[in-house]
Amino acid sequence: MISSKQKADCGGFSLIELILAMAISLALMTAASTLIAGAFRVRSRENQKSDALADTQRAINIMSREIADAGFNLNTNGLVSADSGLNQIRVRSNLNRFDYDPSVSDASRNNVQDSGEDITYFVNLADNTKYLARHDNFGTGSTVLANRIDSMNLHYFSQKVTYDANPGASDISNASAAEVAPSAAKYIVIAVSVTLDAVGTPNSAGYQPPYSVLLCSDVALRNTDLWSY
Repeated sequence: MISSKQKADCGGFSLIELILAMAISLALMTAASTLIAGAFRVRSRENQKSDALADTQRAINIMSREIADAGFNLNTNGLVSADSGLNQIRVRSNLNRFDYDPSVSDASRNNVQDSGEDITYFVNLADNTKYLARHDNFGTGSTVLANRIDSMNLHYFSQKVTYDANPGASDISNASAAEVAPSAAKYIVIAVSVTLDAVGTPNSAGYQPPYSVLLCSDVALRNTDLWSY
């Protein structure tokens, strides 16, 4: 037979021990959940940052290539002054001037009203964001190149320049030469600012501070007189 003392010695956890164990487990699970949720928020923010930067860099590359070709087979630098300024630029070129393929008509060779020959780049505000768009004035219409930018600024110079481009700034500064009218430009600096708003509030769990970066591209108009370069 088992005595009452032996029965007492064979007992399980007491109620207090169970409560303490549950409290510790709950605290550990809460801490782990907070860490995992924070990691997911950081990962999501980094994905947004990467997507925004990739879109903007791709847009700047397209802009730089087409702006550099401005004035091809024309007797000007190819920039339309009336439609070019700080936040917009319109460029023209006669790409098929010497294309003698039978499918290209004489009328087409003698004007700049074919697809890809008259392009406008501009910023459009929509749905609380800014789009960087490309508009083909005689071709495919408008195309959004980047949809999460803060600003786009264009600067026109008659020569190659140096300047400051601080990562958190919205534009360049301290250019080494004065700007000129678009019609006299030989060198263009494109400055696009990408900003992601803050997530949450400071000192709270999962807070992500605002993030801003300035992307720049220097474009030499290859169809103008570039001897000073």
